[in-house]
Amino acid sequence: MAGLLTPDITAKIGQANPTIHVEVTRRDIQKYAVSTGQRAKKYLDGDEAPPLFHFGYSMEILPPESLRADGIAEDKLIPPLPLKRVMAGSSDTVYHRPIRPGDKIKMTRRLKDIYEKEGKTGPLIFVVTEVVVETEDGEPILNETTSLIAR
Repeated sequence: MAGLLTPDITAKIGQANPTIHVEVTRRDIQKYAVSTGQRAKKYLDGDEAPPLFHFGYSMEILPPESLRADGIAEDKLIPPLPLKRVMAGSSDTVYHRPIRPGDKIKMTRRLKDIYEKEGKTGPLIFVVTEVVVETEDGEPILNETTSLIAR
């Protein structure tokens, strides 16, 4: 094993971005439904948010000059890694209930784990994050776990 993960990197496990608080509007749901080509009436009428609706709320709105060359914002939650080629790994979402207009929700994204494995062509670093979406009262809405792989 290459031993690429330093104590400074692994010390970031468990840290979270600031929690985002937002009130969902019917118009937000309708705009998302139209822009993603939804066809179900419940989405187009704004009665219920389609899957992945929460994703846009969790992104910071930034001016273009602050984005990386690939058009993506720097992810401040993930520490700089010694392996620079990063690709999507897995994504698993557990839905507890739909997001509806009028919901006051909070979203917290946490660095759940960073670990190393030896791949066929060399070392790999796996970065696992979790997004928890719940109402302001603590009622679970969804949990999303994603992984990135650096090589």
